[in-house]
This record gives sequence, C-alpha cells and structure tokens, in this order.
Amino acid sequence: MVEAVLRPRRRKAGDAMAAAAAAYAALGWPVCAGARLRDRQPQLGALGRACSCDRVGCPAPGAHPLSPAWQREATFDPAVVARWWSALPKASVLLVTGRTFDVLDVPGVAGSIALSRLERAGIQPGPVAIGAQDRALFFVTSRTAVADEDEWWSCHLDCEPETVPAVTGLRWHCRDSYVLAPPSRLSGGAAARWLVRPEAARLPDPLRLLEFLADACEEIGQ
Repeated sequence: MVEAVLRPRRRKAGDAMAAAAAAYAALGWPVCAGARLRDRQPQLGALGRACSCDRVGCPAPGAHPLSPAWQREATFDPAVVARWWSALPKASVLLVTGRTFDVLDVPGVAGSIALSRLERAGIQPGPVAIGAQDRALFFVTSRTAVADEDEWWSCHLDCEPETVPAVTGLRWHCRDSYVLAPPSRLSGGAAARWLVRPEAARLPDPLRLLEFLADACEEIGQ
C-alpha cells in the first residue's frame, strides 16, 4: 500500500504531494510542509521571486520550511499531515532528520559512484533519493539512537559530526535539519525522485556507508 502511494501516476500536483506526505508519515518519518516553486519562474539573470515565500533571491526556492517553527511542528500524525496538504496542496514535502533517520548528502555524481561500489561490495545502501541541486541523499539510521547523549550533534544543512573528519562535498543531515523529498519540484522543471525506494530498503548504519561516500567525493574533487 505504501509503495502504491509513493508511486503517484497522472495525478494533479497537489494530489501527488498529499499522497507522498501521507506515505512518509505512515513509515513513521517526520514531515513538514515546505515552500513551493512558483509556476512561472523568472528568466535567467532577472531579479524575481521564484519561491512561494516571496523572498527576492530566495537561496533555496521551494526547498525550505513554510513555518519558522518547523522543528516543533514536524510530525508523522496522519491527521495533521492530511490537514496541512489539504490547505496547501502544492507545498513541497520536507523530511526532518535526526529523529527517525539521518541523511548523508553528496553530489549526484559521487552518489552514483558510491552506489556502484556498494553494489560490487554486496552492501545494501538503504533508501537513496536525488534531491535539490542534483544531490544524492542516502538515508541512514539516526545518531540520536546512540546511548551517550554527548555523541549527539545539531546540523544546519552543511555539517559533519566532530568525530568524523571533514569531507569536501559531504553533508550530514542530523538534528535540526531536513531534506527535500520526492516528488517535490526542483528548479528547472524536474522533480526529486527515488533511486532506491524507502519501502524496499532498511536504514543502514551511517558509518557503513561513510567511507564509500567520502572516497567518491574526494575522487570527483567536490
């Protein structure tokens, strides 16, 4: 059933977003409503408002929360999720990290390299998506599950834990972060999409994937 909901076919954009948000909530994944791309994008080089937030030069059009209280409001309560997308059917779907899962975020090329190497090594990658800015998103178990609270950390979209060496191009989304989820729209007319669907894969240990992702990032020099 979840798989069917995550594969909307020929639905209106609003129906697809609502169905996807409901499916993620059914998985126990916290979601929040995001801004959406405007139907008419400003021409390249023109000063305009590409995002529904109406901010000139928004740095993440259609890929940020609508509410400043998103950390508190994020939920997998199906009634709340249904109410949000009933009121704002075209809102992007954001998945909040650091609770049920974390996300290792790398350039798409590095993600493709890592996926190939994981397959050859016989290692299951877990759910993988392509999100904003053609980034590959690897969903992994959350570090909030560790026994020692001193090992927890916060993330503001571009960070790595202090215990992990910095890797250029790698972002570790954990507490206080989020990622854009399929089938939310991306700049340029495409949409976020799954490479490995969440209902088909378990969340792996992040450290099991980290070496593969770090090597791929270093290889492409990003």
